Amino acid sequence: MKASGKDCISKHVIAYEFITIISIIALIWLNEIIDIPHLLLGAESTPINWRESLFESIIIAFFGAVIINSSNKLFRKMKYLEGILPVCASCKRIRDDKNHWHQIESFISDMSEAEFSHTICPECAEKLYPKLNLKKKK
Repeated sequence: MKASGKDCISKHVIAYEFITIISIIALIWLNEIIDIPHLLLGAESTPINWRESLFESIIIAFFGAVIINSSNKLFRKMKYLEGILPVCASCKRIRDDKNHWHQIESFISDMSEAEFSHTICPECAEKLYPKLNLKKKK
């Protein structure tokens, strides 16, 4: 099993978040320098306000850091199952990357947030308990 899939996805998401935050801050400064509404829409020209842009940049950087930190925490909590799982053809146990064999329920519970509830499907119930006649009558 690969652990790199989760790491790769989380790194990409965090990189995209970082690029987005930097792009928003760059757009704020670009707007302040070239006055985009005046240039593109013919709005009234406004003077450069460095303090406002600096304040907006600091606020966006703060919230960006909070978002990236939250994403990081979320990815650390998430567990993935991916790749090829070697399963015994007889007992259905799964081999992990350390060459240990585990019951399928414990393996999946350890590797994900899934929980199991056991029951018997109709076909197995018929094989195991043929005298109960569990078929629904129409």
